[in-house]
Amino acid sequence: MHHLTPKEVGGTFLPTAQLCIPCHKQIHSLYTNDELEVRLNTIENLRGDEKIHKLMKWIRKQPSTKLVKTKKSIKRRKKR
Repeated sequence: MHHLTPKEVGGTFLPTAQLCIPCHKQIHSLYTNDELEVRLNTIENLRGDEKIHKLMKWIRKQPSTKLVKTKKSIKRRKKR
């Protein structure tokens, strides 16, 4: 379950989205909670994001048994 508004900013009881584990992990490895709160806080915005759209397109082609590795984006790694 993905909180559309991060829990750390009060999203605990706000709307959520049901995502597969690889998609959920990848969203959090691509974007900070600040970015998710401001820009990607609706299903429509998530689907409209270019990186997430590419991920969804690719993941639909994978067998459900495939183990998908998640890697943080270079941009995200530099923010730490």
